[in-house]
Amino acid sequence: QVQLVESGGGLVQVGGSLRLSCAASGTIFSINVMGWYRQAPGNQRELVAIIRGDGTTNYADSAKGRFTISRDNAKNTVYLKMNSLKPEDTAVYYCNAGAVHTTTGVYNYWGQGTQVTVSS
Repeated sequence: QVQLVESGGGLVQVGGSLRLSCAASGTIFSINVMGWYRQAPGNQRELVAIIRGDGTTNYADSAKGRFTISRDNAKNTVYLKMNSLKPEDTAVYYCNAGAVHTTTGVYNYWGQGTQVTVSS
């Protein structure tokens, strides 16, 4: 069984920074894509950023220039460094691991979510 455990959320003032971490545990051979999504109250879950095993990345327009996604393949961990935070970044942030190769097949997993609140 694979689990994703997130950490690093919290309350921060406008213009501040936070770093989210998400570690995947279990019997994992490889993870093709890892990423971060977020969901604000009343909104649908939306992509923030993804990073592939080869290090290539994609960002939502709202994240470009302010957020940086990175990963440590040896630790099956993905990070999201968020700078210049705005009130509209307030949301629950979810970690995703896509195409996780395990002993029983290839699956997609989600973390439990971590709250990020940006106060003005």
